[in-house]
Amino acid sequence: MSLGTVALVGSPNAGKSTIFNRFLGTRKAIVEDTPGVTRDRIYGVCEWLTKKFTVIDTGGVELENKPFQTEIRAQVNLAIQEADLIIFVVDGKRGLSGDDEMVAKLLYRSGKPVILVVNKIDRIEEIANTSDFYALGLGEPIAVSGSHGIGIGDLLDRIIRELPEKQLPDYGEAITFSLIGRPNVGKSSLANALLGEERTIVNAQEGTTRDSIDSPFTVDGQDYVIIDTAGLVKRGMIYEAIDKYAALRALSAIERSEICLLLIDADTGILEQDAHVVGYAVEEKKAVILVVNKWDLAKKGLTQEEFKKDIKTRFKFLDYADVVFCSAKTKSGLQKILPAVQKAHEAYHRRIPTSLLNQIVMDAQAMNPTPEFNHGRLKIQFASQVSVAPPTIVFFCNDPKFAHFSYTRYLENRLRENFDFQGSPLSLVYRKRK
Repeated sequence: MSLGTVALVGSPNAGKSTIFNRFLGTRKAIVEDTPGVTRDRIYGVCEWLTKKFTVIDTGGVELENKPFQTEIRAQVNLAIQEADLIIFVVDGKRGLSGDDEMVAKLLYRSGKPVILVVNKIDRIEEIANTSDFYALGLGEPIAVSGSHGIGIGDLLDRIIRELPEKQLPDYGEAITFSLIGRPNVGKSSLANALLGEERTIVNAQEGTTRDSIDSPFTVDGQDYVIIDTAGLVKRGMIYEAIDKYAALRALSAIERSEICLLLIDADTGILEQDAHVVGYAVEEKKAVILVVNKWDLAKKGLTQEEFKKDIKTRFKFLDYADVVFCSAKTKSGLQKILPAVQKAHEAYHRRIPTSLLNQIVMDAQAMNPTPEFNHGRLKIQFASQVSVAPPTIVFFCNDPKFAHFSYTRYLENRLRENFDFQGSPLSLVYRKRK
């Protein structure tokens, strides 16, 4: 089950990034004692008690007009606008500050629900430090220690209770696919070209699409839903890191779709942000198609095979994804997109007969015996496909810890050689057979 979005806000060095990393179980945000390290918003997905929510880390807001404060405040305002719930983090060792009072006023004006968190309460005798923060008028504070993990579970429980559940639309048997990518790669233009009408606003200025737009349509008796995602907004004092913003805006669209079409600009070429945006689709195990748009503007003399080779080199983790070349402007290549979508959908829902699956797995082990790893050798005794979307295969074995990633890759390649999983990821799981 998926919930809404949480934003971590507060003054510099209150420990927002430390709590963010606790939520995600990683060190995705940079954590240093120097105030102002986090300037751009950083996003991630936290899972707690089988429920997921998006979390945004933000830069520290302070009264003093130090470098980057204009940009930081713009980032924080945007994060607050996007959030369903605000976690206001204050420093329990430093005590109540003028910066905290300024942030509190900002949160009052937002009208969003707020949970007040007093961080850096590392010992039981420091809990008394939380009493000063009642003066902010934001209710009873929760005492935590981000660095030691104390109170984080209680905070997550509170977040799960207060966040609204997302009501995802039910499109029945329709194939749902989203258009994701950097701003200004032609997502809205391609959506309009496929729909055959001006359903979404198209403008050469980056950031025209503010929210995701779902558009149902039917072609040759097959129902589809195309989801166009937002790009970059740059209004007033909002300065945005393109890759983070494009990915953040694509989260809900990716969640609602089975297939993600990553649009790559043939004119500007492949950029680092492209991998950043598609990374979330890969993490969510969605089917992926790589669509090279604006092929009419590609460098003269550049062939599709050369561009495709470059794509496969840059996106080695997407070697199963189909590559389609098109131009939304000239309408060339558009006829290849829906067949690719349908093919990826079929692969995403493909089931392998159990007897045939086991024959392939046993043959694979006979042809290439498992290597010794972790003081043992993997022996797969039985395989079963337990679900689709994505196809998920469980290998019942003597001990999962003996499974080396290279052998898992080998098994995946053998499955792909025998069955058409073009466009679809495979989820391979090991379980100890009792």
